[in-house]
Amino acid sequence: MRFETRDLGAWDTALLAWLRAALPSGRHERVEIDRTGLPPGVQELLSLSERVEGAPREREERPASLVARIGAHASSVGLDIVDALDFLGRVTKSIGRFVTLRAQFRRTDLYAELQAAGAEAVPIVTLLSAIVGLILAFVGAMQLRMFGADLYVADLVGIAMVREMGAMIVGIILAGRTGAAYAAQLGTMKVTEEIDALQTFGISVIDFLVLPRVVALFLMTPFLCLYAIVLGCLGGAFVGIGMLGLSPELYLDQTLRALELKDLFGGVFHALVYGLLVGLIGCLRGMRCGEDAAAVGEATTSAVVSALVAIVVADGILAFVFNALGI
Repeated sequence: MRFETRDLGAWDTALLAWLRAALPSGRHERVEIDRTGLPPGVQELLSLSERVEGAPREREERPASLVARIGAHASSVGLDIVDALDFLGRVTKSIGRFVTLRAQFRRTDLYAELQAAGAEAVPIVTLLSAIVGLILAFVGAMQLRMFGADLYVADLVGIAMVREMGAMIVGIILAGRTGAAYAAQLGTMKVTEEIDALQTFGISVIDFLVLPRVVALFLMTPFLCLYAIVLGCLGGAFVGIGMLGLSPELYLDQTLRALELKDLFGGVFHALVYGLLVGLIGCLRGMRCGEDAAAVGEATTSAVVSALVAIVVADGILAFVFNALGI
């Protein structure tokens, strides 16, 4: 079988499709086929398609078994724990250099992070703290009024805000606002290779990027906690005075009677721990970000979720420890 294409003006994929269907049938009938009459482009495309068809196909991998998947996940978790411990150790050394005034960072970066973590978070802290104080007082008043104990609304709101809710509100706000911002900023720098550039210049990434953020959160969280406690108590006072008819002097006196200095110490200590956890987790997720744009979003989400879980776990541990110590 030969092909005469001298009068062929033009050809397209229809010719190739017909040849791909006709040539195998000719070989099956043991007919000798001469392709020299075909245009050179057609011959090259036919040869390429035959090479691809004759190439060995990759063997499809069978899905991993349940035990293999569990093992792979456990191995991944183990590596994450090792990375987190390594990061924590390097941050600890960086804080040691900060205390001894040997850390490599710009003072303006620290001031900017202090403003971002502190002053710029005041509006959202104000709103949520006042609302939580209102809710606590309203719910408590509905129950205490049944026993004629309206006055103890002040005790309920004061103790709840000072011991737990003030620090918890600040921790949650910082996890969703500041921790997510840290992860997104550092993750973007990782994707754009800015972190690699700093390392090339011999600049400590932990000192230059992580240290100012962690220190800023650690320093500003106690002040935000105290502010949240005051706003929460004022929200409770609004319900106690406006709804229950208590006098401002009586509400304030009852609140002060219910509280002790150790309660305030415990709440501020909770806030310090939460701020440190949010800063470390946000920076860790940002530094461990992948190399593509989607990884930045994943790092931000992981930072928020991990920080919230860490806050809840830390709250339970601290509550157990404080109860054992009688605080």
